[in-house]
Amino acid sequence: MTASAEARETALLAAQAAADKLATDVSIVDVSDRLAITDAFVLASAPNERQVQSIVDEVEERLRRHGVKPVRREGVAEARWVLLDFVDVVVHVQHTEERAYYALERLWKDCPTIPFVDRALPADGGTGPAGDRAVADGAVSGGVVSGDDVDPAGASPVLLAPDPDAEQADAGGATDEDLLDDDLLEADPLLDGGTGGDGATGDATGEPGASGR
Repeated sequence: MTASAEARETALLAAQAAADKLATDVSIVDVSDRLAITDAFVLASAPNERQVQSIVDEVEERLRRHGVKPVRREGVAEARWVLLDFVDVVVHVQHTEERAYYALERLWKDCPTIPFVDRALPADGGTGPAGDRAVADGAVSGGVVSGDDVDPAGASPVLLAPDPDAEQADAGGATDEDLLDDDLLEADPLLDGGTGGDGATGDATGEPGASGR
C-alpha cells in the first residue's frame, strides 16, 4: 500500500509552500504502510521561531487555495514544532534544534520517501539566483566564468583582473620579471665565474680565483 494520489499531491503542495518560505531539509515520507490514520508526513525546518511561523502560515494559505484545510493545529504558540493535520497528510515544521533532536527521519527510516524537488532550483544543477547572477556577470564581461577566474578566498565568484605581464609575454615581449632576472644574473659574481667590482673571479665557496691570488 502506498500513499494515494490525492495525498501525494497535497504533500507536494505543502512541501513547495515550505520551500518557498526558505524552509530547510524539506522531505516527504510515505507512512501509509505504518499508519492507518494518514498517508504522508511533510518535514521541514527553520532556524528561528519567526520563520517557523511564516512557513506554517504559507502552507496553510497555499493548501486553503486548493480547498484543503487543517483539521488540527498544534504547537503554534511556541512555534518550535508546529503540526498541521490535513488528514491524509501531516505537516511537521520544526525549529532546527528540534529537527536534530527528535530526528523524525530516523524514526521513519524504514518508510519510503516521496521525491520532492524545489521548483525554484535551476534544472542544470546551479546554485539558484546567486549562481545565475554569477553566470550573467561572466557573460557580460566577455566570457564564461571558470574555476581559474574565481577567487578561492571569497564567498562568491569574483573575476580576477588579468595579469599584464602574462599578456605581454604572450605577445612575445619581455616582462618586468624577465628584466629583473637579467639584472640579478649580471650582478651575481658567483654565477658562471663572474667578476666582481675589482675584476677578480671567485667560485661558489667564496675562495678567490686564480687571478686574485
